[in-house]
Amino acid sequence: MKELLTICAPSLTWRLCRITVPRDIVIPEGVAVLFGPNGSGKSTLGNIIEKGWNITTNRITTPRAQKPTVRMIEFSDIHSLAGFHTEYYQQRMEATMNDDVPTVGALLGARMQMPRWGELSRRFSLGDIADKKINYLSSGELRKLLLVNTLLDAPDLLVLDNPYIGLDAASRDVFNDTLREVAASGTSVMLLLCNPVEIPDFTDMFIPIEDMSVGEPIAAADGVSVTGVREAAWAMMDYAVDLRAIPSRPAPVAPHDVTFALHDCRVAYGTRTILEHVDWTVKCGEGWALEGPNGAGKSLLLSLVFADNPQAYSNDITIFDRRRGSGESIWDIKRRIGYVSPEMHLYFRSGGTVLQVVAQGLRDTSGGFGSVSAAAAEEAMRWLRLFHMEGMAGTPYRTLSAGMQRLVLIARTFIKHPDLLIFDEPLHGLDAARKRAVRAVVNEIARRDSPSIVYITHYRPEIPESITRHFVLTRRD
Repeated sequence: MKELLTICAPSLTWRLCRITVPRDIVIPEGVAVLFGPNGSGKSTLGNIIEKGWNITTNRITTPRAQKPTVRMIEFSDIHSLAGFHTEYYQQRMEATMNDDVPTVGALLGARMQMPRWGELSRRFSLGDIADKKINYLSSGELRKLLLVNTLLDAPDLLVLDNPYIGLDAASRDVFNDTLREVAASGTSVMLLLCNPVEIPDFTDMFIPIEDMSVGEPIAAADGVSVTGVREAAWAMMDYAVDLRAIPSRPAPVAPHDVTFALHDCRVAYGTRTILEHVDWTVKCGEGWALEGPNGAGKSLLLSLVFADNPQAYSNDITIFDRRRGSGESIWDIKRRIGYVSPEMHLYFRSGGTVLQVVAQGLRDTSGGFGSVSAAAAEEAMRWLRLFHMEGMAGTPYRTLSAGMQRLVLIARTFIKHPDLLIFDEPLHGLDAARKRAVRAVVNEIARRDSPSIVYITHYRPEIPESITRHFVLTRRD
């Protein structure tokens, strides 16, 4: 394998974070995987490789005459695609607030005329998005668009931070086929992964990282099996929760028969109809998986239930035995629902500490406003201790990795013990052990408290055993 660059010992820094490098690490051309649990330093090292070459304390060398061009795609990048910044996550659901939001075609312009765009957009089923407002795209569509847009620049090294999350099964297969092609065409790839099952079988170099320290690289050419590497990755993820420590629910689920019912529902924006003739009833205590491909409208459908979408008033919807629009406020609805989603994560901009973010989940707003009472702080600490995050209580939320932020938002969702829990891709960015722990908590809460649960994921093995019913949406093309 040809050398692309070398990360030199003994240490590297990025934004006050230090990565220990016991010895020089050679990154070869082709496909490399940097794997480790949440908080191990993967994103920090990726940022150093992309942006940190000129920091005095960092040493990265290359045999090339010119420094390789490096592009890194992170979870938060889809928030500011091509310089556009949506103000709040409900904005796309309010038609009057989107007049100035650009379409995909307006953002990318002439790039969409490139032959490579046509080829990649067809692969990822993005051929119909030119006229879509950028904030109307689903989380999965945004990720695919960001990837395609970056590939058009053909960098020497493409660093992808947890690129599989948000992609449906078909898109994951296309993504792997594209990675093979990209690596063969001259753009090397480094994947930053926390889920062992996502490590591709065509990887050339495996690099473990744990506790901000880079381990000994493993070359596929040395005969190591991908199965063996995946087992090694699992061994790094020693994390479990004590289900007996789940905080008690202060009161039983409020009596009701129908948690929500949608009757012949339709959602459209302009001439584009996204949902039509949707009928679905969820009764008290039931657990449902909501399934469908990227762009099918799963998150949009749930926005009708969570009182975020004004089109709920033009549809026949019942929530907690009450017809929507019969005098209830959105806060009457939100008070009884806990909700976590990729969009909520993207637009969650709290400047508070981890403790404050979790404690403020006892309120009905998505932001972090006002002070936290002593009682709320103590309840938040119970959830932080459950997830082994008590040592982070005073850490600013915004400084955490995307995976640890997601775990904080999950604790924030659990803390108010809602009658309806909506988990929209809740395990995005979590390592395998933390995924397993959260699933166990969901199962125990379902058994103990009997709330209604709706669960979305593109990974069927992630669905908790307490989810026994399935509702499937198909994409309208």
